[in-house]
Amino acid sequence: MTDAELVLRARGGDQIAAQRLVRRHRGLAKIHALDYFAPGLERDDLIAEGLLGLAKAIRDYRPDRDSGFRNFADICVKRQVITAIKTANRTKHKPLNHFASFSQPLSSDSDTTLEEILAGPLNRDPAAMLENAQESAGAASGLAVGLSRCTLVERESIKAVYERGESYDEVGARFGVSPKTIDNAIVRGKRKLAESLQVAAA
Repeated sequence: MTDAELVLRARGGDQIAAQRLVRRHRGLAKIHALDYFAPGLERDDLIAEGLLGLAKAIRDYRPDRDSGFRNFADICVKRQVITAIKTANRTKHKPLNHFASFSQPLSSDSDTTLEEILAGPLNRDPAAMLENAQESAGAASGLAVGLSRCTLVERESIKAVYERGESYDEVGARFGVSPKTIDNAIVRGKRKLAESLQVAAA
């Protein structure tokens, strides 16, 4: 089956066709991940970003207007990886000079801790998380700033696990990476959230 036929099937909801396309072209993500480097981004993060670019290629490819799917996918993957690197290199995304403890109160007038806001996979109710965040002055804005500092993979992994209750295996399968990569992304994302919450509470 040609790439164009698989694209049409994938857009129609055929998951097997989508998986075949990803398997056929995932090497593009690995190639571009090897071509670039960004502080704070691991190679698996760049591969995951490249796979997001591949998903966009499947979504946007037009056989009647674009060249072969592989060429189009290569452009989409490269753009996604470069965008992730530019985002990681922006000044506002550089690591702060101090870290926050997960068990330390977010501010002097609140007993709420980051551990309570991000208690783990069992605390999956976004409304409860938001309510806890609002108990501390500036915590909500701190969370927003922290999420903006996260890479796309970190942000989407945190949302998938903590808001939608997905497992690391499920999230990893969607990004085409291992559960360990998702775990690492969540750890890095939580650290960025902790840093931003610490600043907001100061």
